[in-house]
Amino acid sequence: MDFNTLQKVLLSFQGTTYDYPFDEETRVYRVGEKIFALTKDTTPLRVNLKCDPIYALELRSLYEGIIAGYHMNKKHCNTVTLEQSDVDEELAKELMAHSYELVFSKLSKKQRDLVGR
Repeated sequence: MDFNTLQKVLLSFQGTTYDYPFDEETRVYRVGEKIFALTKDTTPLRVNLKCDPIYALELRSLYEGIIAGYHMNKKHCNTVTLEQSDVDEELAKELMAHSYELVFSKLSKKQRDLVGR
């Protein structure tokens, strides 16, 4: 998966926005002002995603391309390598959707209504 495909997938989730709050390279994707993904346009391409803690451990044990979230909460985040990795595009998309849904589900009713879902 390349950066353009990654961006297209992340922006396909309703109410998603992005900004650069940390530096000019680290792009942060949000829903309702809450972060669900972080990435940089670097090689190999990686993305930090929220994940259910038990599922996160399972994924890390199964895939070399999935590790504890780099500079993130190791319990709730994974870093997923998208290029030169054993993580295929379909799994990567599922993990992005999982991250989005985890964050969306924690939004207040008012925030969810603003997103329009």
